[in-house]
Amino acid sequence: MPDAESLPGTFRASRFVGFRTLFAKEVLRFSKVGFQTVAAPVLSALLYLLIFSHVLDRHATVYGDVPYIAFLVPGLVMMSLLQNAFANSSSSLIQSKVTGNIIFVLLPPISCRVFYAAYVLAAVLRGLLVAVGVGLMSMFFVDLPLAQPAWVFAFSILGGALLATFGIIAGIWAEKFDQLAAFQNFLIMPLTMLSGVFYSIHSLPPLWQKISHANPFFYMIDGFRYGFFGQSDTSPWLSFAVVGACFVALAALTLMMLERGYKLRG
Repeated sequence: MPDAESLPGTFRASRFVGFRTLFAKEVLRFSKVGFQTVAAPVLSALLYLLIFSHVLDRHATVYGDVPYIAFLVPGLVMMSLLQNAFANSSSSLIQSKVTGNIIFVLLPPISCRVFYAAYVLAAVLRGLLVAVGVGLMSMFFVDLPLAQPAWVFAFSILGGALLATFGIIAGIWAEKFDQLAAFQNFLIMPLTMLSGVFYSIHSLPPLWQKISHANPFFYMIDGFRYGFFGQSDTSPWLSFAVVGACFVALAALTLMMLERGYKLRG
C-alpha cells in the first residue's frame, strides 16, 4: 500500500489515465466511421454553399460590401461545428444507454468532472475537424479575410463546448433514439437555422430581430463571423459574454445530473 504522501500523486495519475482512456474511446468511436461522422457533414455544408451561393450571390451583399457567399461560409462552418459537437456527445451516451454498455463507463473510479471533460473535448474535436473540412473546401469558392483570428478560435472552442454539453444533457435525458431525434429536430435544428447562418438579422422585421437576440445560437454565429470580417450584428464582447454564461449554466447543470446519476444509474 502506498504511503500517505504518495496518495495524492497516485490519485492524480489515475484520474489522468481515466480521462485519457475515455477521451481516446470517444475519439476512436467517431474516427472509425469518419466517412459518416466527418466527411458526410462536410458534404452537406458544401451542398448548402452551392445552392445558396448560386441563388443569392449576385443578388445580395451584407455589411455593405461583403459578397453573400463570403458572408455565408463562416455561418456554415460554425453551424457544422455546433451540430457535430452536439451529435457526438449525445449519440455516444444514448448508444451506451440503449446497448447497456454505459455500465463499463460508470463502474471505474472516474469522477464526474473527468467524465464530463472527456466527452466534451472529444465532441469539440469532432466539431473542429468538420469545421476545418468545410473551411478548406470553401476556399475553392471564395477567398475569406481573417480580421480577428482570436475571436474565431474563441467562439469555435466555446461554442463547440456549449453544444457538446447540450449533447450530454440530451443523451442523459433521452431513453431511446426517438427522444434524442425529437430533441435535435425540434430544438437544436430550429435554433441553428434561425441564428443568422443564412442572413443578417438586420434584414428581418423589428419583432423578429428581438426574437433573434433571445437565441444563444445567434451570438455564437455572429461572434464567429466577426472574426473573419471585423463586422457583426452585435458586439463580439456581448456575444462572448452570452455564450460564456450559457456554457457555465449548462456545465453546472450537467455536472449536477452526473453527480446524481440522473437516468444513468438505476
